[in-house]
Amino acid sequence: MCECAIHTPEKHNWFGERKFRLATFFGLWWDEYCRNPKHFIQPEQYKAVKDMRACRTAALGIDIYSCPQCGDITEVYHNCKNRFCPTCSWNDTVRWAEKVKGNMLNIPHRHVVFTIPHQLNFLIIRNKFLLLNTLMQTSAEALKDWINYKYDLQPGIISVLHTFGEQKENHFHTHMILSWGGVDKNRTVQQIKGKYVNYDYLKSKFRGIFEKRLIEFFDSGSLDHDFRDIIEFKKFIKHVNEKNWIIHLEDPMETPADVIRYIGRYSKRACLSEYKITQMEGEIIAFRYKDYKNKDINGKPIEKEMVLNYRDFFALLLQHVPLPRFRLVRYYGIYSNRGHLSKELFSGSDNCATVNWKAMHKSETGQEPLLCPKCNVSKIYSHSIAQSKCEKNIYYRLGLKPDPNATFFQKVA
Repeated sequence: MCECAIHTPEKHNWFGERKFRLATFFGLWWDEYCRNPKHFIQPEQYKAVKDMRACRTAALGIDIYSCPQCGDITEVYHNCKNRFCPTCSWNDTVRWAEKVKGNMLNIPHRHVVFTIPHQLNFLIIRNKFLLLNTLMQTSAEALKDWINYKYDLQPGIISVLHTFGEQKENHFHTHMILSWGGVDKNRTVQQIKGKYVNYDYLKSKFRGIFEKRLIEFFDSGSLDHDFRDIIEFKKFIKHVNEKNWIIHLEDPMETPADVIRYIGRYSKRACLSEYKITQMEGEIIAFRYKDYKNKDINGKPIEKEMVLNYRDFFALLLQHVPLPRFRLVRYYGIYSNRGHLSKELFSGSDNCATVNWKAMHKSETGQEPLLCPKCNVSKIYSHSIAQSKCEKNIYYRLGLKPDPNATFFQKVA
């Protein structure tokens, strides 16, 4: 079943008040844009927009809860759960963050970013599934090889793919949570002392592995390109190497909870967070972004505003719709299979039952979503409503007595 949420005006304590909904702007201008799109619209892009526009509306169905004493009704609307939807993506991120921090080694972790040079962007756009998959694999492989070689440890890595920068341009990079230590040959956890990193080795290792794969793809004919031969392709690679490949590691953070609080909740998110939208007026939409090339006296990036017409905005945003069946979050090293290790090595349990739509609604509004304000008792499930093209259908969950006057009845688990 879809995720559910009370259909109420939104206020998010996690990041302040949300004034605008992206679905509203798509609802106003999407049909007009589709008549004359700036770029070809892929099937997954059509689906993402359709899902987002239907999210938290009657189109996806409603669960009805009623007070057993006074009969007061609460309508709970279903979410679309599309990875492109800002609301569903954030909800999923909160649950993921709560779960994953209990599955991490109880040692410091570091935030790591591997970035592909922009000269390779045209190749990645033409070979997205192949090369984005390669980016995630090679960046994790470079880290594992380095820690294994220097410290003789097997680390744990959680990797999240981002295809966008602050201005929503193509900027292909991975955010990684790296255990600053790992498991040795005796299956005991060892912490790395200090924070020294051999950046030159890491950059060389990452570049070498990635370029080796590129050449293998070229030789096998699996790479879509316009190069005449391997000589011209290697000259292009040499030109790319004139600029350094960027790798960034932040200082170790002591506990998994610190890491998740800092990076986990922001890394696994939709392309544009709605709280950054500053205006919607006519054909215009604007959002805030950080300009990392210009910093204030404290060394922090200056915040600016980007104002776009819907035609430019849709084209910019849609290029970041996740590819079908592509895993944006991956686990490497000991985090790829922790079943063979003792549970005592990890920081917590796998239980995340408290992070559900009810708990999140309470976090947003400060109120219990199914508590009757008049009788102070919990409301109970009554039925669900699903809208079809021809009629409105009513469903009942297994074990509940159906309404004999309902137009349609079906038992569902």
